[in-house]
Amino acid sequence: MRTTLLAAAALALAALINPPQGAAADLKLGVIAPLSGGGTDWGIGTQRGVELAVDEINAAGGLRVGNETYRVSAVTYDDQYSGQGGTTAATRLIEGDGVKFIFGPLGSTPVLAAQAVAAPGKAVILSSGYSPRILTPQGRHNFRVTLATPEFAPAFIGWLRRTNAQAKRVGIISPNDATGQSVVPILVDAYKKAGFEVVLDEKVERGTSDFTPLVTRMIAQRIEVIELDSSTPGDAGLIVKQARQLGYRGIIMQTGGPAIDEVVNIAGGLAEGYTTMEWFDSSSPEAAPLVAAYRAKYGKAPMNAFVPIMYNAAKLLFEAVKRAGSTDVTAVSAELEKLEGHPSLFGAVRWGGQERYGINHQLMTDFFIAQVKQGKPTVIDRVRP
Repeated sequence: MRTTLLAAAALALAALINPPQGAAADLKLGVIAPLSGGGTDWGIGTQRGVELAVDEINAAGGLRVGNETYRVSAVTYDDQYSGQGGTTAATRLIEGDGVKFIFGPLGSTPVLAAQAVAAPGKAVILSSGYSPRILTPQGRHNFRVTLATPEFAPAFIGWLRRTNAQAKRVGIISPNDATGQSVVPILVDAYKKAGFEVVLDEKVERGTSDFTPLVTRMIAQRIEVIELDSSTPGDAGLIVKQARQLGYRGIIMQTGGPAIDEVVNIAGGLAEGYTTMEWFDSSSPEAAPLVAAYRAKYGKAPMNAFVPIMYNAAKLLFEAVKRAGSTDVTAVSAELEKLEGHPSLFGAVRWGGQERYGINHQLMTDFFIAQVKQGKPTVIDRVRP
């Protein structure tokens, strides 16, 4: 019996030292997202988008990198949509989990905090936030996988001007943080250039629950367009609901932070006519395989825009890692830059940003105008920035 046990132990040890050919190594990806607070829906979408891409690559046999095949997994941490949360999550992923590739965070404050931890050269970060400081020539490993306000706001507001020629007076409600501070001047400029008058520019703390005094002031000022800027889904839904309850009948639109399904869930029938930008048309033929995979895994839960965004980002990362033949951060960043023209869920890859940010790490995509019609989110137009 003792001889048998010793033989078995020897075989087990040999397998550890010389694993069978084709055995998969493990590649951990990091996800930083708000899984609590007003941005929870965005965070869940981010996590699920990466998970779907991970499921797909593993089902295909894993990620082939040079002579090795990796089984991919994802580790997710909640940043609570805060700078401290971004710092803590990035530190845990990089120092504790050994992660080299991070999806998220969402929002300028946590993105900038996470990037500070990842610099210099500790991790590639594929994030979503509107601050221009997210992309700089020094941030060679930072990529933005959603359009930012300078890319989409002029086109969206131009669409509003063409389709609502009678509207003039605008009131902006924006978050009182780094996102709002960096975005509002761009919005104000775009509205003025399109012939609107920005009458009110109000800052609110994220997580505010009572917007009635603010909306009351806007009604008193005869505001015809309420702009929700980059408000989180929770905040945007409450603003829409309370504005309609107070009798506001003008346009409510959101140039940033798309989450139309969540707004409908919160405001119900009062969301009718709410208009926002969307990054993806889930009703399109191109979306069908992803939608089917999402339904199979998550059932009837709403699939917000961050699901396809981060699924697409993960697919681009996998392609860059394969091309690099390595998981080295510098090598993978270089291959991401070379993906121009590569087919993706959003069409051929286009990198931009050199003129505005000094580096071509801004993923350029068409976007969609979505509106609540008869209680359902409906894509009504497509715009190329």
